[in-house]
Amino acid sequence: MIKKALFALALGAAATTAFAWPTKPVTIVVPFPPGGSTDLIARTISAKLGEKIGGTVVVDNKAGATGTIGTAQVARSAADGHTLLVSSLGPFVIAPHLIKAQYDALKDLDPITVVVQAPNVLVVPAASPLKSMADVMAYLKANPGKMSFATSGAGSSDHLTAELFWQQTGTSGLHVPYKGGGPVMTDLLGNQVMSSFMNINTAMPQIKAEKLRPLAITSAKRSPLLPNVPTLEESGVKDANVYSWQAVAGPRGLPADMKNKLRGAIAEIMSEPDTKAKMLDLGFEMVLNTPDEFSKFQAAEYARWEKLIRERKITAN
Repeated sequence: MIKKALFALALGAAATTAFAWPTKPVTIVVPFPPGGSTDLIARTISAKLGEKIGGTVVVDNKAGATGTIGTAQVARSAADGHTLLVSSLGPFVIAPHLIKAQYDALKDLDPITVVVQAPNVLVVPAASPLKSMADVMAYLKANPGKMSFATSGAGSSDHLTAELFWQQTGTSGLHVPYKGGGPVMTDLLGNQVMSSFMNINTAMPQIKAEKLRPLAITSAKRSPLLPNVPTLEESGVKDANVYSWQAVAGPRGLPADMKNKLRGAIAEIMSEPDTKAKMLDLGFEMVLNTPDEFSKFQAAEYARWEKLIRERKITAN
């Protein structure tokens, strides 16, 4: 009886040790430079995550190769909860179809939760003669391949949105790729390019300043930030809903209870009234799905963008 009791205690101690976490600082890898939307979400989470899990949390920006360098680093890390990834959709579902990524996005990463999502909005300079989607469609049909669409790079979310738009409407435009969103904004405000499917977070300040005119949004329903701007669906463009999303993942093999604890802690942080209000003001919609829901969503998004990239023969810069 004593031996059995001691054995049970030993098992209990072993189980406790196996799931003791964190035992050292938790590093959140952001595979992009500081200052962007992904970095903002990572730092919002990191500011309070340590309190929730009882440890220290730091953010490490590992930029390069459209986000795949930092992502590969996480994929190669030990699945012990001390290295996490906060990334946009690119490394999860787009970049692997465009470059030789050093990881398998569906097999080497363990989904935890999609934190937020934000639609793109089709904008034109305030001085543009295009006042509505009807004007855009008329121009595209009368001038095939002439209307310029600026993007932050080949294979970017804004580029793929434009390609999807052209595919779904049977039209063609002129793709003008830049190296990042900053130059896009500069030339758009300077009337050097005609339009862009810009992320709502980036576009809103210039829309509010009445320097850009929003014509349509890529969300399933209208944004509370732009209640008078129709969705593409309302404008007659079917199956063209697009969101840029930010998510948390870890190396494949994280214990289920650890993933659930992380997801719960992140949901609590992002649902705090001040944080939620800030995110909504920036144009983000809360998602906070479960690891299983994220896994299914990632698989669907992966297949969707792979199909478009193949059909439209899209290549990276």
